[in-house]
Amino acid sequence: MTQASSQATAQATTQATAQATAQATTDGVEAAGGGAAPEAPAAGPAAGSAVKVEAGAQLGGLRRRFGAWLGRPMTSFHLIIAIAGLLTTLGLIMVLSASGVRSYGADGSAWVIFGKQVLWTVIGLVAAYVALRVSVRFIRRVAFTGYLITIILLVLVLVPGIGNLANGSRKWFVVAGLSMQPSELAKIAFAIWGAHLLAARRMERASLREMLIPLVPAAVIALALIVAQPDLGQTVSLGIILLALLWYAGLPLRVFVTSLAAVFVAGAVLAMSAGYRSERVRSWINPESDPQDTGYQARQAKFALAHGGIFGDGLGQGVAKWNYLPNAHNDFIFAIIGEELGFIGAFGLLALFGLFAYTGMRIARRSADPFLRLLTATTTMWILGQAFINIGYVIGVLPVTGLQLPLISAGGTSTAATLFMIGIMANAARHEPEAVAALRAGRDDKVNRVLRLPLPQPYVPGRIEAFRDHKKAPQPAKAKPAKKGKQGPARNASRNHDAPPRPAFGRTAARPARRTRHHVPGQRYASQGAGQRRTRRDRALEGQRYG
Repeated sequence: MTQASSQATAQATTQATAQATAQATTDGVEAAGGGAAPEAPAAGPAAGSAVKVEAGAQLGGLRRRFGAWLGRPMTSFHLIIAIAGLLTTLGLIMVLSASGVRSYGADGSAWVIFGKQVLWTVIGLVAAYVALRVSVRFIRRVAFTGYLITIILLVLVLVPGIGNLANGSRKWFVVAGLSMQPSELAKIAFAIWGAHLLAARRMERASLREMLIPLVPAAVIALALIVAQPDLGQTVSLGIILLALLWYAGLPLRVFVTSLAAVFVAGAVLAMSAGYRSERVRSWINPESDPQDTGYQARQAKFALAHGGIFGDGLGQGVAKWNYLPNAHNDFIFAIIGEELGFIGAFGLLALFGLFAYTGMRIARRSADPFLRLLTATTTMWILGQAFINIGYVIGVLPVTGLQLPLISAGGTSTAATLFMIGIMANAARHEPEAVAALRAGRDDKVNRVLRLPLPQPYVPGRIEAFRDHKKAPQPAKAKPAKKGKQGPARNASRNHDAPPRPAFGRTAARPARRTRHHVPGQRYASQGAGQRRTRRDRALEGQRYG
């Protein structure tokens, strides 16, 4: 009994000791926490401010590095090459996705339309490489000849048996199964020749007559031939090129607004003059008037965009291309992009075109050559105008014109022409003064080494431009003869009173007056100033005369 009670007492003592120890440990931890708690509010703001300072420093470093990259000599060249590569790659992917159904139904293979687009893309890349290597002087030399050739092609395409008639328009040449639009070549030739013409006449000093003639009459000839095909989209595109040339050449605002109004009026008249064009305009004004005929395409395009949502149905998973949306791979490919890639993909495409606009205007602003400056700005507005019109009629804010989305739609000649003009823009980027200095100083970059491009030549004004500058430069004012006035006695004493009066057009020091050997009475002595010593020959001649 005593042993049991002692064991119970020992066990109780052990438990009490353990509980006391645990309680003491808990109190110590709480005391430590209570002692550290007042320091937490002081440490929190300090840590937060340190994080903010570090984030600000990192952001500032990124800004400095980005600014330094933008300031590099070859940044414009790298930007335009990268943007063209991204747009071309996206275009090929979307053409393959949008054209497979139609291609399989027409030719039994899903790769036919895509294969033709790849072939034209290769042709365009070769043309862009040629535009990169060719000299600017050669481009200007052949500009007018190229424009004349395209005018001849526009005439030939209207001849039955030579031009191919399709969808009510005679605007294609078909060679070996490949169709080619001469109107695309005419736009290139007109842009190059117009920029050369205005640059040769020094756009900042040219008169209004020099700016409008012969540029506008030549444009009217090309527009008339394109309207005769008929092709409303190419007519609008050539009008954009003409307006861009005149705007960036410094046309007065009053005349530019008048020209713009005239273009809009002419476009409205053309839109309502033919049956298919007037039907497109009426379906745009009231899409529900004929939803199964003229308004069918625009209606299905809106359905495709709405079906895509934010993230899209996935690449290749669209429904509209299954014979619901006509020309899904061509005019209305933006609707397929919105359906399969969603709002994110469509916005990314718009961002690429926005970056293209920035790069084009950057090249134009930094170019020293007025020809390259004008041509680059015009090409930028041309491509952006086409993209704006195409996306505008897909989403329903503009009537359908048939203009393709540059580098995205399936269009052989259009893709090749756009790549050629982008090659000229890249050539202009290599001719920026900073880029020329860097490349000629040996600071070459990898892209130039891979492409084996020649060194760019610095800009030197041509003979025509230099002659016009010299002709239009203000002539220096002629020095007026000094007025006669009272002179001091010291100055009068040093002058010869027998000196002749100064002629109205005195000779300069670089061209001294010649002495004549025919003596006229009173002239021989007047020709010698005071203090001048006559030579021995003069004295001998005087002795012969009066001896």
